[in-house]
Amino acid sequence: MAGAVSSSAGGGRRGPRRRPMAEINVTPFVDVMLVLLIIFMVTAPLLTAGVPVDLPKTRAQPLSQDREPLSVTIRKDGRIYLQNTPVEPEDLVVRLTAIAQNGTDQRIFVRGDTAVPYGRVIEVMAILNTAGFTKVGLVTGPPPKQQDHEK
Repeated sequence: MAGAVSSSAGGGRRGPRRRPMAEINVTPFVDVMLVLLIIFMVTAPLLTAGVPVDLPKTRAQPLSQDREPLSVTIRKDGRIYLQNTPVEPEDLVVRLTAIAQNGTDQRIFVRGDTAVPYGRVIEVMAILNTAGFTKVGLVTGPPPKQQDHEK
């Protein structure tokens, strides 16, 4: 008889067969999620209103809103911005009407720097009111802390 009998239970030259691992390795998933978290934490502050202004401080509570309002900003130098784009006062109503989703019912927030004369802010609000925009509000910043008053 020419046949040889193998003594190993797995048979063949390879040795015993290993069963496939049934566990999922979550380490790469966690690594990717941490990287995404860091990216969003770094970029989120950059997504706020793009035109820097020094807003007046007040103790008023923030308004609850269901949709993002349009923003009209008046900088220190008197320049008017619609969202983040500079606009001339004569073109403000035309540009607002073009991008307003609800027509003249669109909510518009006016942000005026503290160095801007009050009359300039009222001029912009009058332009909006004359055009039929009735939901116009002023944006203010949080009140100064007690330490700021003592200095």
